[in-house]
Amino acid sequence: MMPKDRIAQPADAEYTLIRRALEIISGKWRLYLILLLDEHTLRYSELRQRLPAVSEKVLAGELKALVTLGVIRRDVFAEVPLRVEYTLTSKGRSALPILRQMKQIGQIFNEHFDAT
Repeated sequence: MMPKDRIAQPADAEYTLIRRALEIISGKWRLYLILLLDEHTLRYSELRQRLPAVSEKVLAGELKALVTLGVIRRDVFAEVPLRVEYTLTSKGRSALPILRQMKQIGQIFNEHFDAT
C-alpha cells in the first residue's frame, strides 16, 4: 500500500513540466505580453502603449526573461533611431491555444463572482 502523502504528489516528471510551464507565464505581465504578441510583431513602444500600467523597468525585465526562455524573439535593426521588434517564437505560438483557454476560464469564473 502506498503512503497517503505519496498519492497526493504528482509524478516527478509531471511536476517538473508543470513547474516549467508556470515559470514561463508566471509574473504579472508575461501572460499579457504573450497574448499581445499573438500573431503580431510589435515594437517596444507599441507594447508600452498597450500596457500603460507596467513600469519601463518591469516591461524590459519581462521581455528579457521571455527572450531568454525562448518564448519571444527580439530583433534589433541598425537604424537611426534604433528599432527593436518582438515576436513570438514557434514555442511561444504553440502555447497560445492553452493561454486563450485560460482567458475563457477567467470569464467563466468572473461570471460566477459577478453572480454572487
